[in-house]
Amino acid sequence: MYRIFLALILGLAPGASLAQNFTTAAEIKPILTASKPGWIAVREYDGQDLLYFTNALAWRCGLDAILYGINGAPAETPYPMEPCYQAEAAPNALKAEGGFEIYLILPLKSVETVTVTVVFDDGTSETGDYARAAILTP
Repeated sequence: MYRIFLALILGLAPGASLAQNFTTAAEIKPILTASKPGWIAVREYDGQDLLYFTNALAWRCGLDAILYGINGAPAETPYPMEPCYQAEAAPNALKAEGGFEIYLILPLKSVETVTVTVVFDDGTSETGDYARAAILTP
């Protein structure tokens, strides 16, 4: 079922239209909804917690904001997103230039829970709540 859904989104199924640039809420909302469990990840590295926003950032074209809250705080802190590269072949590419990072650095084992809200460019939003054990990567 997931493969059929993904094929339809990417325009690979028979009768499906060609893939879009994925730069609007209408184009990215199905992808972010399907990938919600993986919007973020936490990794213990070099004596710190690294809280990654890679998946959410990969679909930032079509988003107005990514907001987060850690350990029970409401998702009100904006995560800085690099621009959408509309004039390029891959507008959602993550270049990690100009001071934009894909993760936050926090004290080791300090992240217990995270709430993330993505705000789409159509004014709608979706929120995910994550426990450390569910998003901890090796």
